[in-house]
Amino acid sequence: MKPIYKRVLLKLSGEVLAGEKGSGIDFDKVLEVCAAVKESVDMGVQVAIVVGGGNFWRGRSSGKMDRTRADHMGMLATTINSLALADALEQIGVTARVQTAIEMRQIAEPYIRSKAIRHLEKGRVVIFGCGTGNPFFSTDTAAALRAAEIGADVIFKATNVDGVYDSDPKKNPDAKKFDTLTHLEVLQKELHVMDSTAASLCMDNGIEILVFNLNKPSNITDAMVGNHNGTLVK
Repeated sequence: MKPIYKRVLLKLSGEVLAGEKGSGIDFDKVLEVCAAVKESVDMGVQVAIVVGGGNFWRGRSSGKMDRTRADHMGMLATTINSLALADALEQIGVTARVQTAIEMRQIAEPYIRSKAIRHLEKGRVVIFGCGTGNPFFSTDTAAALRAAEIGADVIFKATNVDGVYDSDPKKNPDAKKFDTLTHLEVLQKELHVMDSTAASLCMDNGIEILVFNLNKPSNITDAMVGNHNGTLVK
């Protein structure tokens, strides 16, 4: 089938990479996700990835630790996940590049926008680590920022729920799922699709957000061709 997007920013939570283990990296799960990314690349879609670090560390939950230092630790956690994704992609024949917002030249390229776009144009998957490189900004905001910078058509936010609801579907069996939303509705209703900074950035730059379930990694390729059961924010 023919994809409906040319360039996609895939936002993965760190927890997705942990699989059922709950923390750390389940490499079998990573390979499953990367197999879906490979299918997308084989269709001709240019794929960039931003990954969180919550399977190792969450800066905002660090208690009495200085928030800036805690967030720096979180950035390092995202780099671990980025390297794991790159390794899995390369094992299945996909060329990948890791670019980090904080320089660590021995293990990754520094983030350079023009170089990232060039990699994408050559069919390479680009994985952005270290978030924005700044404390107090989430990896959701990093995804919105990088999507704007590289001119992505859409952000795929792959989560553990099948879309956006008006309340927590795990706690409220009568929770209503939205098929489509506007960015403004997300902000006004405080729906937490992304944090407010990320949602505002997407709204200001006209970037669509597609929220869907990643329990089945093939949902990534289904979304690429327009077949999804998630929520589209536009």
